[in-house]
Amino acid sequence: AEIMSTRQQCKRIYSWIGRPKSSHQQLKMFQYRGILIKSERSLTEMCIMLGEFVLVEGENADQPFVAKLLKLYEKGSQEKHAVVQWFSRITEVPLNKRKLLRREVSPQEIFLDKAPGYDTDINVETIIRNVQVIFLAPEEAVPVTSKREQIFFVKESWDGKCFKPLSPGLLSELKEVEKNERVGTETDRITRSTVKTKNIHMEIESRHSASKSSLSKERRSQRVANGMNTPGARKKLQLNSMYTGTLYPILMVSNKYISNTTQNLLLVIEDFDFSLQPEPKTPKTPRNATPRIPVRNQATEKPANVLEEARLRLHVSAIPGSLPCREEEFQDIYNFVESKLIDGTGGCMYISGVPGTGKTATVHEVIHCLQQAAENDELPSFQLIEINGMKLTDPHQAYVQILQLLTGQKVTATHAAVLLTKLFCTPGPKRKTTVLIVDELDLLWTRKQDVMYNLFDWPTQKQAKLIILAIANTMDLPERIMMNRVASRLGLTRMSFQPYTYKQLQQIISSRLNHIKAFEEDAIQLVSRKVAALSGDARRCLDICRRSTEICEFSSQKIASGLVSMAHVMKAIDEMFSSPYINAIRNASLHEQMFLKAVIAEFRRSGLEEATLQQIYHQHVALCRIEGLQIPTVSEIMAICSRLGACRLLLVESNSKYFHMRVRLNISQEDVMYALKQD
Repeated sequence: AEIMSTRQQCKRIYSWIGRPKSSHQQLKMFQYRGILIKSERSLTEMCIMLGEFVLVEGENADQPFVAKLLKLYEKGSQEKHAVVQWFSRITEVPLNKRKLLRREVSPQEIFLDKAPGYDTDINVETIIRNVQVIFLAPEEAVPVTSKREQIFFVKESWDGKCFKPLSPGLLSELKEVEKNERVGTETDRITRSTVKTKNIHMEIESRHSASKSSLSKERRSQRVANGMNTPGARKKLQLNSMYTGTLYPILMVSNKYISNTTQNLLLVIEDFDFSLQPEPKTPKTPRNATPRIPVRNQATEKPANVLEEARLRLHVSAIPGSLPCREEEFQDIYNFVESKLIDGTGGCMYISGVPGTGKTATVHEVIHCLQQAAENDELPSFQLIEINGMKLTDPHQAYVQILQLLTGQKVTATHAAVLLTKLFCTPGPKRKTTVLIVDELDLLWTRKQDVMYNLFDWPTQKQAKLIILAIANTMDLPERIMMNRVASRLGLTRMSFQPYTYKQLQQIISSRLNHIKAFEEDAIQLVSRKVAALSGDARRCLDICRRSTEICEFSSQKIASGLVSMAHVMKAIDEMFSSPYINAIRNASLHEQMFLKAVIAEFRRSGLEEATLQQIYHQHVALCRIEGLQIPTVSEIMAICSRLGACRLLLVESNSKYFHMRVRLNISQEDVMYALKQD
């Protein structure tokens, strides 16, 4: 047999059995009848022949894929390949389709997979070991076997839409082939002198392995690591039992000492003589105890009046029946994801817009519609995961969350980045398309920009099948933050959400109220115009309307109509925009107000909520030239920054860094703009 690649990390050597039985001289393609896997660690050999059934590494290490070897070949000096026929477990079938069986399914039962779209060409080094597969007639029951036995049973086929029993002709043919291949395989194994001790080693290895999932986990972790030293990555902290880490006492039962393990504790508790032991202590609460909210005894009360009903509907967390004013954006995003799902490819859409313009709500509505279409078999099924930059303590934690949502593994950020890169850059059998929503992308900024670069680079890999919907507040974030190395190479599809106009805000409020008469028409128009002139933030508009209903309901001077009037709206606006901070801005000096404008200009330029004093100074100088004002010196700028920090309008870093100290706003940009516009 020709020597093939050696996997140094897992100490396995793959070699062909015998000479090529057929070849193509021009393409330099050679076919083989078997593969021999040698393990240096356990000194075992595994002989796998054509026609046998094998376990193949999958994304879920607990349940590797089951397949039948149809072809083994090597093309030139490239990797070793195998062509397989897939079999599916019940866990690989979509949840909404499992009910079509109308019966319980044994863990040992698999289905002949005839669903289209799966890649049947795999890397030989993803093969874990051989297994036994037995075909049964539809009326036969699946035998009960030990979990250690590598036996699977097939009664039906699965074509992606329905289950069908194996036809009598196909069943007899498969059983005949199975019988012939079993005889032929045994003959081949007996004649090979190099594998005489294989059965003994295999039996020893089988006895000492807990299950096929443990072997799969070991093989997969070693394969993905690919030689990288990751100490501590295999360690798992088990918090599932309150007895973790406890040195158990010895129980005396029938004059025999039995170890008090969690397995036999319940078996011996009845015969245990408690007089032999001191009084047991009350067990401590486990560290992973989940707090629970008391069950509500009574149903929630219904709104007492129209104003209370309006407040409930105007809350930003209330889910509306529709998303008005974003029909075009919805259709563009839907068409983008739909086309990628149908083609089985990946891509990235960069969705930008100021806060409160409906970006996240529109994306979630698109995904909801796509999931319904997938359940109705109108689109291929896909896997959805979502992360939010605001919920991450560090940008690199994005790797950890994505890997955990995809595979269930939890490792360090550095190791997770390596595993994700290998996952998306190497072909995977039976891989579904993954849709990843990344909200608050602006907060994933790092000095090297490696997190953002990888997020935009992974979808471009041909075999990744990854669709990313990146949501950010800055329109030109890829160009300004990641410069030309991403913008020039990655063809991002862009979607820009413009701020809402006052007419659109009016429509949003009216659709939320849904024909409830709680506002005067002029009152809705007033709040819509005020918010549209400042930011176009729909959330701010809803908050003002909710506060207006409270002022109207609890006002001592009731108006005749009982509706929210313009006076109530003006009072709510004054409350929200007349804080001590806003008064401080209005009473600040001209250059202090100009400095705040420079801070906002720099934030919008960079897409970040933080900047150095040097960057802000450049913006301040540019604004002074536009306004025709005298340009302050560096010392004057530092004094201005210090005064604004003392008023708590700014959060200023330690003065030891001087011109390079970082500056943040202590209030929202909308409040600053409102105070400056009013001034």
